Amino acid sequence: MRLPIHKLDAFTGTVFAGNPAAVCPLERWLDPGLMQKIATENNLAETAFFVPRPGKGTPTAFDIRWFSPVAEVDLCGHATLASAWVLFHRRGLASDGVTFESQSGSLAVTRKRVSGGRVAGEMLELDFPSSPAEPCETPADLVLGLGGKPREALRARDYLAVFETEDEVRALLPKAEALDRLEARGVIATAPAARSSGGAAHDYVLRFFVPHLGVLEDPATGSAHCTLAPYWAKQLGRTRLGARQLSARGAEFECEHRGERVGIAGRVVPFLEGTIEIPG
Repeated sequence: MRLPIHKLDAFTGTVFAGNPAAVCPLERWLDPGLMQKIATENNLAETAFFVPRPGKGTPTAFDIRWFSPVAEVDLCGHATLASAWVLFHRRGLASDGVTFESQSGSLAVTRKRVSGGRVAGEMLELDFPSSPAEPCETPADLVLGLGGKPREALRARDYLAVFETEDEVRALLPKAEALDRLEARGVIATAPAARSSGGAAHDYVLRFFVPHLGVLEDPATGSAHCTLAPYWAKQLGRTRLGARQLSARGAEFECEHRGERVGIAGRVVPFLEGTIEIPG
């Protein structure tokens, strides 16, 4: 069996930054165990697989699934963005929009041309469901696992730990064992972006930790903004927001809070294309 594979860096305009994702276009679904083995072999935060939806001649609708190195996940932003890029730039999709059906519902991706602002050039925008967080008690394992106490803790699918400053978020030293004991998908650490003499380069910063999926710190996490955009829109009093992820690789996002949906835009750059060979 020979399968195409693409490796791309998402939420960045520069190779070796953002979050690397593997994308495997398929004509039909493989056995889930085989998809998991491929994702484990890739050893990236996520590997995306997609197939055309039935009954479409030139499809703009696909089914998508994502696998971490250790498990299937129900939502992934950067690998969805990368999958759309492959369809637009390598699979001949002429439309400027594509819809993926997933465990988390319909996820649209739109191709946009941006002439100014923080980021110029082509951007791809995810349309994801909003996931606002509610205030909660601060678990002891959250403080222990982050190596710092947030000023505020909230909870949605992830814990949201809000700190006073960007420097506090940068200085966190995560401990996988403590974070893994928390009953949540992951932990988002966030703070207002630091301001310089020229003004804020971004509105907020984040880091994201998800050790139970085999990734202590994610380089770039699109789905985290399903929670972050509603929070910071309320705090800052505006719906359009810019964000930077403070991982070692770094990543940038343009977000828009739209009530029950969140727009999450970024760039994608290709790195590798090839073929997976699996003995029959």
